[in-house]
Amino acid sequence: MAEDLFNSFMKGPDEKGRFGDFGGRFVSETLMPLILDLEAEYERAKTDDSFWAEMNYLWEHYVGRPSPLYYAERLTEELGGAKVYLKRDELNHTGAHKINNVLGQIILARR
Repeated sequence: MAEDLFNSFMKGPDEKGRFGDFGGRFVSETLMPLILDLEAEYERAKTDDSFWAEMNYLWEHYVGRPSPLYYAERLTEELGGAKVYLKRDELNHTGAHKINNVLGQIILARR
């Protein structure tokens, strides 16, 4: 049973959005044509160099990526092991990581 769940997750969702016994699409039937259109466009965008070029441009020039790393010297000393670095996404435009995802959604919606 656990083996089946592991394999179903690794294969990704099926055509109904399910991971084995879990997941799915739970939206009104009137929205399904739009959801399917969005899914098809997402599949095209994933391999479209122009999509990624625009994403990378916006991440760098609008968001401020790559997010700076901060070496947490005192925390590293306290833990006494591996060096600890903090990824400072709060320094991004809007002060959070959410903008990284939202930009992709906007570009996808425009397509």
